[in-house]
Amino acid sequence: RAVAMSVSHSSRLNKLVREQYMKLPQDGLVQVTYVWIDGSGEGVRCKSRTLDKEPKSIEDVPEWNFDGSSTAQAEGSNSDMFLVPVHMFRDPFCLDPNKLVLCEVLKYNRKPAETNLRHTCKKVMDLVKDSHPWFGMEQEYTLLGINGHPYGWPDNGFPGPQGPYYCGVGADKVYGRDIVESHYKACLYAGVKICGTNAEVMPSQWEFQVGPCEGIEMGDHLWMARFILHRVCEDFGVVATLDPKPMTGNWNGAGCHTNYSTEEMRREGGLKHIEAAIEKLSKRHDYHICVYDPRGGRDNSRRLTGHHETSNIFEFSAGVANRGASIRIPRQVGQDGYGYFEDRRPAANCDPYAVTEAIMRTTVLNETGVETKDYADH
Repeated sequence: RAVAMSVSHSSRLNKLVREQYMKLPQDGLVQVTYVWIDGSGEGVRCKSRTLDKEPKSIEDVPEWNFDGSSTAQAEGSNSDMFLVPVHMFRDPFCLDPNKLVLCEVLKYNRKPAETNLRHTCKKVMDLVKDSHPWFGMEQEYTLLGINGHPYGWPDNGFPGPQGPYYCGVGADKVYGRDIVESHYKACLYAGVKICGTNAEVMPSQWEFQVGPCEGIEMGDHLWMARFILHRVCEDFGVVATLDPKPMTGNWNGAGCHTNYSTEEMRREGGLKHIEAAIEKLSKRHDYHICVYDPRGGRDNSRRLTGHHETSNIFEFSAGVANRGASIRIPRQVGQDGYGYFEDRRPAANCDPYAVTEAIMRTTVLNETGVETKDYADH
């Protein structure tokens, strides 16, 4: 009974009845679901429309609009916001030929909405494209029952201490694998560059990895993977939270470790370029902490304590194979002399556009201090 009570009512609707309708032919018409980031900078919203033929490219998907006063993005007196399609994926929920379309949000004057961080990220990625930046992001998340309690945890009390859960197998060690495997398959179907998944250190916490992606693609693919995760969880009646520290006490928090390299780092002798980039990052720690969660570092301050495989938020550190450092150089990279490094500071609820943009500004465009340059006039 405890498990049944922790899932949503809608998840208990008869899915076989739904399946009957999902099999009906569409006679050449196509459902397109527009997906965008709302005014919180963390939440995703969606709505659908019918097109009279299957779009073959993003240019075939028309702009649309929505009521920004209902998403904390506009005043009621001037509430229309533009949805500008930027990346199209296959729809794993309604199946081919239907589409999921990630959109940028523009205000009434066609300037980017405050939480549209893709806009400046794209500018920066265009500037640095010759360095061919590759990213891979490791998205940690926690499954909660509809009551806000970690899914599968005892109603009163706590599971046993951390240790047996990481990459665990068995009903007493992992909770919610059906959700994880459904999300993985849905991402593969959609064309999201998901490259792996595993159970994490805290029970009912999981991780999936997206990448390698070049430039702006990283943010596009991670945001769509997040949307698909929330949508899969909706079907199962549970909640996925990206809170960086969902449980206080002796439990691991949730990050979004970001692996990064440029073309010269991936070549023979690339380690010196990796070390040069880390040196630049060391001098701009405060700036990065400010953009690595949606609240200017306040969320990460609950997570980056120097315990539970994290660095201290107030100090920059780097090391080979060190999971307690701000930046980790994988042991293999240290041995080979080239490859990539991992920035372990981004919070689970970070905006990947903000993170990847910040890394490029510091390591390739050589910005310093806490201010950023506006390249619009250059």
